[in-house]
Amino acid sequence: MKKFLISVMALVFGVTTMAQSDYSVNVVYSDDTATVSVGDSASQYLTVTQQGAHVSIVQGSDLASEITYNLSGTSTDGGFYMAGSYKATVELDGLTLTNVSAVYSGAAVHIQNSKRINVKVVTGTENTLVDAASGSQKGCLYVKGHAEFKQYGTLNVVGNVKHAIKAGEYITLKNATLNVTSAAGDGISCNQYFMMESGTINISGTEDDGIQCDIDGDDHEDENSGNIYISGGTITINCAGIAAKGIKSAGDIFINDEAVIDVTTTGKGMWDTVDLETKAACCISADRNITIDDGTLTLTATGSGGKGMKCDSILTISGGDITISTSSGLYYNNGSTENTNYTGNTDHISSSYYSSPKGIKAGLKTEVGTNSYTYSGAIVIHGGKIKVTTTGTNGEGIESKNTLDIYGGEIYVNSYDDGINSAQNMLISGGYVYAHSNNNDGIDANGNIYINGGLVYAIGARSPELGIDANSEEGKKVYINGGVVIAVGGIENSRDINQPYIQSSSISSNSWYTVTYGDNAVAFKTPTISTGGGPGGGPGGPGGPGGNSSATFISAPTTPSLATGNNITGGTSFFEGNCYVDDNGNMVIEEVEYREHINDPRVFTIDGRYLGTEVPTTFNGIYIQNGKKHIKIQ
Repeated sequence: MKKFLISVMALVFGVTTMAQSDYSVNVVYSDDTATVSVGDSASQYLTVTQQGAHVSIVQGSDLASEITYNLSGTSTDGGFYMAGSYKATVELDGLTLTNVSAVYSGAAVHIQNSKRINVKVVTGTENTLVDAASGSQKGCLYVKGHAEFKQYGTLNVVGNVKHAIKAGEYITLKNATLNVTSAAGDGISCNQYFMMESGTINISGTEDDGIQCDIDGDDHEDENSGNIYISGGTITINCAGIAAKGIKSAGDIFINDEAVIDVTTTGKGMWDTVDLETKAACCISADRNITIDDGTLTLTATGSGGKGMKCDSILTISGGDITISTSSGLYYNNGSTENTNYTGNTDHISSSYYSSPKGIKAGLKTEVGTNSYTYSGAIVIHGGKIKVTTTGTNGEGIESKNTLDIYGGEIYVNSYDDGINSAQNMLISGGYVYAHSNNNDGIDANGNIYINGGLVYAIGARSPELGIDANSEEGKKVYINGGVVIAVGGIENSRDINQPYIQSSSISSNSWYTVTYGDNAVAFKTPTISTGGGPGGGPGGPGGPGGNSSATFISAPTTPSLATGNNITGGTSFFEGNCYVDDNGNMVIEEVEYREHINDPRVFTIDGRYLGTEVPTTFNGIYIQNGKKHIKIQ
């Protein structure tokens, strides 16, 4: 009887049953019509209606097996709508579909199932979806449940009303190529988590975020996490929207393995009328944590107040190759007056009124009373290669609103404002660290600075800015217990140096010098050095004045000596060619290897020796002293 119903529908609407026992539906679009073929086994569970090239299929609640919907052909005014309560597979098999009339939905493809939907972009095919210019659709391709994109085909999507691709729950991607050429909202949006294992994503022309993952409510547990996981594939995003984010999560962001990510934002900041504060564009932004274990990231922000990467909690970098550039000015807006290149003093302006163009920012500093604050989050760097360049007013290179710890990696910062800054204590126990500020301190902390190892080359701007500056006004100090430290512009006078050091006031601009100590040597090149007053004649960053910026401070595990010229032959180049390290000595800077595992989250090793999965809270890092490596546990 149900087969007869389908036969009647076939007479009226052009639907046919296939003489085979399967659970499949083929929809072939051709201009202003479509041919729908329903497998014999599936026919008894489906209600099919059709107006021209607009097809609606509703599954019965007693469906016995998953159905595969194969969509192909071309229509300049058509759509596919499917609803039900069972998992399904949708194959995009050489489909070009533009929705104009919005008969069943304004989406080009609308899947109303709140279950797992396999979206197979059939290998070797190119598919294009464009939604109606009017309607209430949430996306050109909308899946109410889970959308799992697979196979090696290409899908091009245009979202005229809101998002290009939208899922009510999670989205996963493996192998397929997704191209979003324009969207009135986000390029890709989902509400539980986003996971990319491989494939390619190209997003441009969005008025909001490139990839956005939200959650319903504040529950970050299990699947409803708001997290973004990128473990492979290639992502290229160009966002021009006001205060738009290239990749935005309401939870955590995890990046590792062979992921290649290139994000550019060009939109200016804006005044948020709900939160009553400015918001700015950002290439990668998380409401919670960001963890980067590997991958290649190129992040460029050119809009007013734009940032390379930010999170409200902890940023952890253990590997990868990261290049960040911001070139915009400071964004100012008090709700009535806007300035996209504000150059005035911000010391007495509410932080709600401006957004600075920072390279990396993590954590939160929250005012809880008059001159009283709470601090949360942190920046922790264990490895990787990080290059940050900022040129706009207030453009700090790397900023933590709480603590900042560096255990390894190569870090190169060339910034307008502070090169590396922390609102609380800073610890450097390994790695290669270069921080050059053109208008402020090279390295600046509002708390204490502890340097226990590594190679640190910090360059401050003209006096009174310093190479390394701590907040002496509140009794904070610079502590040097190990490593090689070169500070052009000097360091904080409030200091505790536990190894040999020298100071020189005869350093010249754009010149090479070599520091030797024991069997080791480090050559460094100075930038253009100015001896004039600081910008506006005022003090430096949060650390304030308190050092001699006409001096160069050098400290090493054994007594250092300074000579002119680069006297190293065959050394290793660091910091964009501004430093060379002698390979023939015993100098080893990058001491700590940090790994994260699901069942073994903290593993520390030195020289290949296993130190255990739990490091004592008194662990103060690894440093070099008297030419030997030490782990410091008090």
